[in-house]
Amino acid sequence: MFEGLEELVKIIRKRKSSSPDKSYTNKLLNDKKLSTEKVKEEIKELFEAVEKNTNKIHESADVLYHFLVYLEANELKIEDIITELNARKKK
Repeated sequence: MFEGLEELVKIIRKRKSSSPDKSYTNKLLNDKKLSTEKVKEEIKELFEAVEKNTNKIHESADVLYHFLVYLEANELKIEDIITELNARKKK
């Protein structure tokens, strides 16, 4: 189930070396302000979709993509976040 998510993270990391003219992801990775704005925009759109009960999956995917790009743009690794979440599990 999470193979797709792992593949997305790999693609995002690979796009760091792409041309900003050819890669939207690269543009977001190199413009932290734009990346931040997109996360906020996509979260707002998700909230609206949930309230209206429309496009929830589509908007959730947008949030997840932009959040993962935001993490990479700010040198935060999803692996470290997963490790932190695992450490918080009650035993």
